[in-house]
Parts: sequence; structure tokens; C-alpha cells
Amino acid sequence: MKLVRYGPAGREKPGLIDADGKLRDLSKKVGDIDGATLTPAELAKLAKLDPKKLPLVKGRPRLGACVATPPKFVAIGLNFVDHAKEANAPIPERPIVFFKAETCIGGPNDNIMLPKNSTSTDWEVELGIVMGRRASYVEKKDALRYVAGYCLINDVSEREFQLKHGASQWGKGKGCDTFGPIGPWMVTKDEIDDVQNLDMWLEVNGVRRQTGNTRTMIFGVADLVSDLSQYMTLLPGDVITTGTPPGVGLGMKPPHYLKAGDVVTLGISGLGEQRQRVVPFKSRR
Repeated sequence: MKLVRYGPAGREKPGLIDADGKLRDLSKKVGDIDGATLTPAELAKLAKLDPKKLPLVKGRPRLGACVATPPKFVAIGLNFVDHAKEANAPIPERPIVFFKAETCIGGPNDNIMLPKNSTSTDWEVELGIVMGRRASYVEKKDALRYVAGYCLINDVSEREFQLKHGASQWGKGKGCDTFGPIGPWMVTKDEIDDVQNLDMWLEVNGVRRQTGNTRTMIFGVADLVSDLSQYMTLLPGDVITTGTPPGVGLGMKPPHYLKAGDVVTLGISGLGEQRQRVVPFKSRR
């Protein structure tokens, strides 16, 4: 299944994409695409539905983040060898873990807003893991049993905030408003034959910047779920973004960053595409 959330920001409804690529309304079946819906038992109920009997959503409504209110938005840094090298960072011996603020989460095609005083806002196409079961001290061989599905994420990053304002903590550069586009949909894991062989790409203004594949991740999905579960309990609805391949603005010589008016497009095979326009800072008060 491809599960989505659609409608105005803050008032999204749950839906799914049928075999013909049409949006169907799920609001009479589930309250939202959240931890309560993403458990194995609830997903099994949804899988039995006939999509053609669900109301067809007309037009092209805005898509929101495909997972509502994740209990945690966990992120992994420097998880591709070539990306670590372009960042002049050592290859990690264990996963590097940080958190993105829940307030940064947005829809896949929402604008990226440059933060106030930003000079170095960067792009990162990433594979997202969506948890479906409570996971604590999970072994690698069992880890994928706890996953509900996968999604596309742009781990937008302000490099000066990340590397100069935050000491050893990256959250200042990773959690700014609009810095977590998620979606367009969450694909249940049964639709992905091999999560460690998915093509990834990102373009800025139509110019290819990132080309990669999840097979070159240093720590794969099972490694990450198992490792994280040794230090925190993962809950249904948690989202884990798993690192980016080479080609970020930080690694260019000289570095190249986003500016107002730029358009970022990105995708992962089987998980859809995103498109964001970069806009100047505007207070949300």
C-alpha cells in the first residue's frame, strides 16, 4: 500500500494511492496515518480493503507529511562512505545519531523556508524508515519485522548552524522550520523487494547534484533499527532518516548552497518524488 495524508496543513486527511495512481479517501476507516494505524494488525485490516470502493478524491490536493505526529524523528549522519569523504569526516564505526525537531516536518512539495540569518542551507535526499512495532533491544536478524514501511525525506540542513553554532550537536542546523519534508507517501514494506537496492537522486534547478543507491549505506536498515533499539525504545510511527549519498552543497568546491527561488526535486525508486521551492525567511508568528 501507498499511504498518504492530504489537505491543508494541520487539517490533513488519511488516504491511499490505488493501483491506477488515484487518491482514495481513508478517513472513514482510520483517524490518521499515525502510530495507531501503522501497527501490523491495523495495516493488515487496510490491506484487505478494496481501494475501488473507497471515495475517490478529486483534483490535486496538497499532500502533507505521510506520517502524522511521529513520536520521534531520528536521523543518522554520515552513513554513506563517499558523503563522509566529501564532508572531510572520518568513516563512522557506529551510527551517528541526532534528532530533527518535529516542528520541521512538512509535506513533500511544501516550500523550504530559509532560516533567519541563514548562509548555508543544503539539501540531502534520504531514505526514511517508518516504525510499526515497539522495538527495544532488537537483534539485527529480527529488525525488519518492526518496520511498517519506507518513505522519501529531504534532510534539509543549515551547515553553519550545524557545524559552527552547535558544537558537537547538529540539531541547530537540522531542525529549522520546513527542514523535514516527508513523503509523498509511505510505502508498506511488502512492496519493496530489497530496501538495500533503491536508486536515489536529487536535482537543484534541473541540475543533477546527487545520484546514489541504498546499497552503499554504511549501516543498512536492519543495522540501524537494531542499533537504535539498544539505546531507546522505538515506537510505532517513529521516523528514522538514514543518511545521504554524495553530492551535497557542502562537498562542492567551492561549497554551493540554496537561495530563494531555487527549486529542489528528489526521488527514490518506488518511493515517489518531491519538489520544493526555496523561499526567503518569513516569521510564522
